Amino acid sequence: MSAAILNIADECMRREGLRVMKRIGLKIAILAIVASAVPAWAGESGSASIRNCTWCHGTSGQGYMVAPRLAGQRPQYIAEQLRSLREHTRDNPFSRQYMWGAVAALGPREARDLAIYFAALHPKAANDGNRDLADRGRTIYLEGIPEANIVSCYACHGPNAEGVRGIPRLGGLAYFYLKGRLEQWGEGYHSERDSPMPMVATHLGPDEIEALASYLSFVK
Repeated sequence: MSAAILNIADECMRREGLRVMKRIGLKIAILAIVASAVPAWAGESGSASIRNCTWCHGTSGQGYMVAPRLAGQRPQYIAEQLRSLREHTRDNPFSRQYMWGAVAALGPREARDLAIYFAALHPKAANDGNRDLADRGRTIYLEGIPEANIVSCYACHGPNAEGVRGIPRLGGLAYFYLKGRLEQWGEGYHSERDSPMPMVATHLGPDEIEALASYLSFVK
């Protein structure tokens, strides 16, 4: 696909994002305000509306701890992950514990609107990795380690880890989240049907995971 066509698609998505934000932005903001007033210990006593995206992912979608940043993520990827969570294909422990129930009643239209809304938000880099490992992580990301059968991430996720269509943006995601996901894929957990990541991650050792997660946390 040419750069011109991709630019046109991105502009259309931006305009659609503004339209959706107007439609659901107020609702999300109100839910976020309500959620912020409820203490974490409320747990299961909180209403279903409180246990929404902003509870863990933040009012600006920048993520928190194990909850990944949604701001600036590829809308198609968000929508596909919501479907995978609803169908229980994304099966890592945190997904089982927190997300399966949260998206159980989420319909396709609502999932699409949420995906477009969060994709339109400006992402901020987590900047929480080990800077001493960032250079090695960048080399692995761009070139892989052929002698260890480790493929480059560049081929699928793009030169700036920006992702494309259903392939996620990795740039700027939190070190802790990236490290955990790579470890979980290596243990055999999945994110969606036919995802290559479990196979890819089995070739990554702890040092490579540390370096990659560190590097990507600084990418803007």
